[in-house]
Amino acid sequence: MQKVVNFLKDAQVYYLATTDGDQPRVRPFGTAHIFEGKLYIQTGKSKDVSKQLHRNPKVEICAFKSGEWLRVAGELVEDDRREARQSMLDAYPSLQNMYSADDGNTEVFYFKDATATFSSFTHEPEVVKL
Repeated sequence: MQKVVNFLKDAQVYYLATTDGDQPRVRPFGTAHIFEGKLYIQTGKSKDVSKQLHRNPKVEICAFKSGEWLRVAGELVEDDRREARQSMLDAYPSLQNMYSADDGNTEVFYFKDATATFSSFTHEPEVVKL
């Protein structure tokens, strides 16, 4: 799992794909954090992406760097504990300008039953179960 998080952090931006009814939606994200042995991401409850995640938690993320790409597919589960939100905010201090653990808007999700696949044109895919 650490290799997955390191790749996402090194890439700086990954793209999260959700669904909105029958329409795919993709947007850039930047948070990737390990808390209690799980891969977490963060968003705000007021955003459309939050509503989409609550309707259908099956997602995929994709990041690219140095000729290699990573895809992580799985289900996101909201963790509504304050300590999970605070851990994310501690890992990303720049988010504290917009979010706080107790603002009623900050939410964090962890991947459940996820598969990470590292790919490139120069080597066979490497699959990691999270």
